[in-house]
Amino acid sequence: MTKEIERKFCVRKMPDLAACKGVEISQGYLSVGEDGTEIRLRRKGERFYQTVKQGKGVQRTEVEVELSRAQFDTLWPLTEGRWVEKVRYEIDEGIWVIELDVYRGRLKGLVVAEVEFETVDESSRFVPPSWFGRDVTDDDRYKNATLACRGAPDDHAQ
Repeated sequence: MTKEIERKFCVRKMPDLAACKGVEISQGYLSVGEDGTEIRLRRKGERFYQTVKQGKGVQRTEVEVELSRAQFDTLWPLTEGRWVEKVRYEIDEGIWVIELDVYRGRLKGLVVAEVEFETVDESSRFVPPSWFGRDVTDDDRYKNATLACRGAPDDHAQ
């Protein structure tokens, strides 16, 4: 079990991705609780995972288990209607790596950036690059589980 410390931002202006290779991600949700608990399936390239996340905000608990393709394929139909499709690009920004998610399908047009940190203090000292938009870390509408179940917020282009 690990503690995940991350911040999420809308993206105001797309950065140059010429030097970046994107990986396709499909994820679906088996369960989403009101308390922030979610059970997710994810295909990232040719690897498959089941993840449980608990909590809200900057710091959350995360447990991830790698699955075989057969296990993933057995569980995937249970996520029907609660899917997210995106391409993830990793961009080096000083000592941090920005994960830029460009959504597809019904979320097309939504682009967010996430940055993971070692400590909460480090996350509060992070100065976002100029192409970042507003910080949506504490806005539940931008959680992938919410996006999968309800779609993109109307104000996502800001």
